[in-house]
Amino acid sequence: MARLFIRRDDLGLRTAMGEALLPMLVGAMSFLAGLAVAGALASGTLARHWQGDTARAVTIQVPANEANAVPAVLAATRATPGMSDVRVLPVAAVDELLKPWLGDDVAALGLPIPIVIAADGPGGDGSALTASLTRVTPGVLVQTGALWAARVAALTASLRACAAAMLVIVAMVAAAMVTLATRAGIAQRHFEIEIIHGLGALDGDIARRFAARAAWLALLGGAGGSLAAGPVLMWLSGLAAPFAGVAPQSAWPGLSPALWFVLPTLPLLAGGIGWATAQVTVRRWLGRLT
Repeated sequence: MARLFIRRDDLGLRTAMGEALLPMLVGAMSFLAGLAVAGALASGTLARHWQGDTARAVTIQVPANEANAVPAVLAATRATPGMSDVRVLPVAAVDELLKPWLGDDVAALGLPIPIVIAADGPGGDGSALTASLTRVTPGVLVQTGALWAARVAALTASLRACAAAMLVIVAMVAAAMVTLATRAGIAQRHFEIEIIHGLGALDGDIARRFAARAAWLALLGGAGGSLAAGPVLMWLSGLAAPFAGVAPQSAWPGLSPALWFVLPTLPLLAGGIGWATAQVTVRRWLGRLT
């Protein structure tokens, strides 16, 4: 069958698929996708920062009735390989830590508050340090940040999984919207399509016209959504900067380089989803004509 070329917009798709609803909805999906990607990247950055600090933190509690043993505990801790910044926390600092549970006036309770020694360690569960200090002073309690570091890692993994699931849902919703818009365009131009299809136009010729229109509308929506996500991400970056040890005023250069790559890519991905979805939708409908 001879190939029949269709001139630009001979099908009147600018009218049939000319409403602004599709770009607006795709823009909203791109906006959500940008936030999801940024959240996944930010959670990884924060987790690395928190894990580094938390995993190295070591807290040693010496019973109050063993106060004379504190110098020996300090010496044994400093002699342990990998230990650094070993110091006794002031009483005021310990009271501040206990305030949420024991109230403002901890001393008035008359409780035997242990002497707290803080240090930075090599990580791990601290079992070797516990055994060493127990030989020096029985009753010494050693706590490390290994458990909290593992919890932070698990939280990061769950946040990334949620972000990935959100991206999949966003892509599926965008494809569904393009499908509906394409079907609406087919419904408005089905007589013209049946005529030119009967005259010899190939399925690919017709599908490409719809796909080009859908891709253009999705591209516009994706660009709008990416542009709208930029200021919001800057604001959120400023709010999260202190948690990552970054000054809020330096949040702009502190954005992940991967995010600068992802945001401009979102419109292209949206256009690709629009193109592929429209192609499949039109070809399936044309398949019923034969």
